[in-house]
Amino acid sequence: MTIGTGIAIYFLIWWLTLFITLPFKMTSQIEDGVVVEGSDPAAPTNPMMGKRMLWNTVFAGVVFFIFWFVVYYLGIGLDSIPEIIPIRRIDS
Repeated sequence: MTIGTGIAIYFLIWWLTLFITLPFKMTSQIEDGVVVEGSDPAAPTNPMMGKRMLWNTVFAGVVFFIFWFVVYYLGIGLDSIPEIIPIRRIDS
């Protein structure tokens, strides 16, 4: 894996983990009981996106490290799938 490929994979992992971690500890305006007029009642009261993005960057780094470890040290990749899950053929 080259540097460019690693950056691209990290970018994909970062976006996936962002959508996974985004709803955690999020309170809506309905839950807080204060709905701002003209906004969606389900909108978050205090999203703290900077803090969420920082934590997501750390989480994505951990996931990327696990991916890198599996690919480089364990040698498991897409070409290894037939060896991990053998296909059983039924001869007629």
